[in-house]
Amino acid sequence: MTKVEKSVLPAKSALWALHRTGDFVDCYSCDSALPPKTAAERAMQIPNWASLLMRLRNAVVVPLGLKSESDAGPVAPTVFPITLETEDEVLFGFDDRHLNFRIAMLRDKDRIFMSTWVHPHNFLGRVYLVLVMPFHVLIVRNAMRRLASG
Repeated sequence: MTKVEKSVLPAKSALWALHRTGDFVDCYSCDSALPPKTAAERAMQIPNWASLLMRLRNAVVVPLGLKSESDAGPVAPTVFPITLETEDEVLFGFDDRHLNFRIAMLRDKDRIFMSTWVHPHNFLGRVYLVLVMPFHVLIVRNAMRRLASG
């Protein structure tokens, strides 16, 4: 089985055009022959425990006026709207009152990179990021294991 590694997102990613000082960016990669859109679709087939966390998140944040994924508009099989699609990269995510986020799935040679970018707008965005971070890491590593195994 291919190893999932914490990585640096390659400079050619369109995600870097969004990045500003103070933004959060993480990245994981693994060997994979999958095209980026197929990898994104497979990665976003989240397990039941992660779906439960998303439902809990929505129950908490929707009354605060924040978006749920169903409020984001038409979605692709990636759960979130696709904002950019090229042969080598797919970006998906949306902008909200408290933060903007994108997930990039980038193919670079024989590796697939999954990176998350978050730009908090305010105190609520920074608190939200701190609260979801432990779950984010679990969900992303789990997603990358699915790509590495198939």
